[in-house]
Amino acid sequence: MAFTEINSKMIQATVMPGQRLFSQRGAMLAYKGDVSFTLNIQGGQGGVMSMLGRRVANEATPLMTVEGSGTVMFGHGGHHIQIINLTGDTLYVEADRLLAFEGTLQQGTMFMGSQGGVMGMVRGQVTGQGLFTTTLQGQGSVAVMAHGGVFEVPITPGRPVHVDPQAYVAHHGDVRNKLSTALGWRDMVGRGSGEAFQLELSGNGAVYVQASEEKL
Repeated sequence: MAFTEINSKMIQATVMPGQRLFSQRGAMLAYKGDVSFTLNIQGGQGGVMSMLGRRVANEATPLMTVEGSGTVMFGHGGHHIQIINLTGDTLYVEADRLLAFEGTLQQGTMFMGSQGGVMGMVRGQVTGQGLFTTTLQGQGSVAVMAHGGVFEVPITPGRPVHVDPQAYVAHHGDVRNKLSTALGWRDMVGRGSGEAFQLELSGNGAVYVQASEEKL
């Protein structure tokens, strides 16, 4: 694993020759050793198509390629950081939530309408998460950011998990998501501004939820 936790808001990454990391621009706090940082305009391992997918929705988040030999400390905006280890599955996460990830992971872009059809598009517009979401697939570690810390909620067959869309951070596994309405749900049991929407995730996997409804 490339990342280790320093505290809840800082992580350290080990950089080795022949390997690379990708980080959000401006996330480097300090480093030791012979390490280089270069702007990556192609969207990580996803290449040009990953970049174009996000440009279409005006959601491109600049990435830095980190290479060399040494250690790098990352953090951003005082946000809480959660390290997620992938073992071949796919993580779905908003681009602005990504702090850093290993270069062994393949980055892509998924149109929100492909999960939940039209409601997937509505989810993007209502939650402010956009029409596209970032995917990371393979073997490696990802560091994501959130307000107030993150907790992992397992999703098992026949037991869907309902999440306030503003508290959603990411999910992985064989999971379907859809946006549904529940009159008065947010007003009665949530802490939102009155929109009666909830995100329903079903299948087999896990969803990461932040302890806040504040957007990054």
